Amino acid sequence: MVYPVFLTLHLFAALIFIGTVFFEVLFLESIRKQLPDRVMMLVEQGIGRRARTLMPWVLLVLFGAGIGMVWQRYLPALATPLASSFGTLLMVKIVVAVSVLLHFLVAMILFKSGRMNARYLQFIHGSLFCHMVAIVLLAKGMFYLTW
Repeated sequence: MVYPVFLTLHLFAALIFIGTVFFEVLFLESIRKQLPDRVMMLVEQGIGRRARTLMPWVLLVLFGAGIGMVWQRYLPALATPLASSFGTLLMVKIVVAVSVLLHFLVAMILFKSGRMNARYLQFIHGSLFCHMVAIVLLAKGMFYLTW
């Protein structure tokens, strides 16, 4: 009974996080060329403030529910991850997810220390975008790919 709750929370948190990253990479970058610098700066500041307030909670739910799902159902697959395609893909997905968490923590440290700049932000967004695509493909592949 608990697993479906973890799964639902995990999926909603993933939708919010992935949706935010996709929006910032696919929409904001192209809008930048169409808006005056001052307007774009205000838009980015507003979105950034909201993201820095909301995303820690989203990531807490995302990782908390993910850990709960592993604990409830997938611990045996991770005990010997190379024994099955599912376990291998799950292990890779977890490694990529930990990398996402590290990206987020680095970004928060850079923001808090005042060292975040456009170049870092663009790199982090691009890297997170690639990580998100990988996680989605791994999540689906876990259930459909076998070897």
